[in-house]
Amino acid sequence: MSDRRVAAIPVQECGEVLVDARTHGLRVDDRKQDAAGAWAHVRQGVLTRLQQAQALLPDGLQLLFIEGYRPPSLQRRYFEEYSDELTRAHPDWPPATLREAASRYVSPPEIAPHSAGAAVDVTLVDADGRELDMGTRVNASPEESQGRCYTDAPGISDGARARRALLGQALAAAELCPYRTEWWHWSFGDRYWALRTQQPAALYGPVELP
Repeated sequence: MSDRRVAAIPVQECGEVLVDARTHGLRVDDRKQDAAGAWAHVRQGVLTRLQQAQALLPDGLQLLFIEGYRPPSLQRRYFEEYSDELTRAHPDWPPATLREAASRYVSPPEIAPHSAGAAVDVTLVDADGRELDMGTRVNASPEESQGRCYTDAPGISDGARARRALLGQALAAAELCPYRTEWWHWSFGDRYWALRTQQPAALYGPVELP
C-alpha cells in the first residue's frame, strides 16, 4: 500500500451506501465489533461479491466475515500504533523504510480500503462455525507469523495452503482482489483494486458511517 502508484489512482466516488453484512446472509464474527456496528459494514458492491463467493464454496464451508468498514480515525490509530511498534524494534530505520514496512500490514490512512468500505477480512469455517486452519490467525503480522501471513508463503501445511487456494478461488471468481501480504484481506472498488485490475479510477473513497 505504500506504492506511490496506489496513491496516484484517482477516486471517482460512485456513492454506493454502506450495508450491514449481518442482515444479508453472511456469517459475521464479533471479535472486531464496535458500538456503532461499523465493522460489519461494506459497500453494496463488496457485499454482492461476497454473497457470490459464498455460493461458490463447496457444501459444508462458509465465509466468516471478520471486519469490513473501519472509520478513518480508527485506521489512523492502527497505522500509528504499528509504526510506533516498528520504530521501537528498528530505531535505525529511516522514516521512508518505516512507512513502507508498516504499509505491508496496515494501510496508510489516506488510501486505506477498509475506510472506503471496499475491503473485507475473511476466513473459512466449517458447517458448525469452526474456523479452519489457514496457516496463521487472521490479522497475524509479518513479524508474529514470520512471514506466513503472506498468501503464497512457504512454511505452512499442505492443508492450509489448499484452503487458502479454495478461499482465493471463490473470492477471485467473484471479482474481489487479493492483498498478497495478508491472505485474509480482499477488496473491490478501492485504489489498490484499481491498480491491480488496470482500472482508470477507484469507485470508492474514504467515507463516514451515517
